[in-house]
Amino acid sequence: MEATPLKTVALHDTHQQLGAKIVPFAGYAMPVRYSSDLEEHHTVRRGVGIFDVSHMGEFRVRGPQALDLIQRTTSNDASKLVPGKAQYSCFPNAEGGIVDDLLVYKMDEEDYFLVVNASNIDKDWNWLQQHNTQGAEMENVSDQLSLFAVQGPKAAAALQSLTDVDLSAIPYYSFAKGTFAGAPDVILSATGYTGAGGFELYVPNAHAADVWTKIMEAGKPFGIKPIGLGARDTLRLEMGYCLYGNDITDTTSPLEAGLGWITKFTKDFTNSEALKTQKAAGVQRKLVGFVMDGPGGLPRSHYPLVDAEGQAIGEVTSGGQSPTLSRGIGLGYVKTEFAAPGTPIFVQVRGKNLPATVSKLPLVPGTEEV
Repeated sequence: MEATPLKTVALHDTHQQLGAKIVPFAGYAMPVRYSSDLEEHHTVRRGVGIFDVSHMGEFRVRGPQALDLIQRTTSNDASKLVPGKAQYSCFPNAEGGIVDDLLVYKMDEEDYFLVVNASNIDKDWNWLQQHNTQGAEMENVSDQLSLFAVQGPKAAAALQSLTDVDLSAIPYYSFAKGTFAGAPDVILSATGYTGAGGFELYVPNAHAADVWTKIMEAGKPFGIKPIGLGARDTLRLEMGYCLYGNDITDTTSPLEAGLGWITKFTKDFTNSEALKTQKAAGVQRKLVGFVMDGPGGLPRSHYPLVDAEGQAIGEVTSGGQSPTLSRGIGLGYVKTEFAAPGTPIFVQVRGKNLPATVSKLPLVPGTEEV
């Protein structure tokens, strides 16, 4: 059986010309790094970097039934959105887990824009269609748009010369739509996956190459560099942001994953009654962040988490070296009695139980707050 060929983003050739290492990710050929993960990580934390994350999926949901569909399928309360605001949410499934996490943008009355994970585009589309019993207008625009995440404390300053929109006036989790770098109808969203501040720019593919070039030029005085998925992972891990497929899955409850804040029981949605019952009873395990006590040993996905006696208490879901802390950090599920910040735990690394401490999220202070 032949392997499915990898999809490519609109600027695939550009990334190759920039010397990026290209790897398979979520069915796409994506740049994982251009220089080194460490250098790229620090560039975003301290200055500004640009990610091409055009593999992400985007759906338009419109019409009189649009809000009803979104309310029935997502955990957060989209009725609270006003035009110009975005919301983090998830699609709960009927078994207590999560279909995907997503962003919901309110473009206008009866007009919503959903951003989903690349690996789940078809799955999410089918899930929404299955629940679209009232006839909301749905359009999958994933192949029409490029998405550039310009992240870091210098992002607004690096981008401002390219638009008349006052970027400093866009609050976190808000957006504006306007002309950017000569391209019309660009969504300028004060969101991101790094904790370093910045914007996510949704650009029609026809303008993608020109916009990228102009961002690199305008950002030159601010030290902008292209950043790959390697640094994206360490940046989000330092913040404790969930990665679908690792920290949240079809079998993890949003309440276990610490996503109670986006699980609103002011409305009915898929599996809401069961989740309400789970909240009342209390969860048996929780997703926590932890920091290794010493410089040696890197936690990796699926490594066992144990107590002082070596008894299993959970499992690592994401882990690696924190460039900011210069030691291993991770996320993992533990039995609830081990979830309090300050609790000592141990990570089994190649047969050794290495000490770590449960830590409050974010593991590294960021510039963003939800």
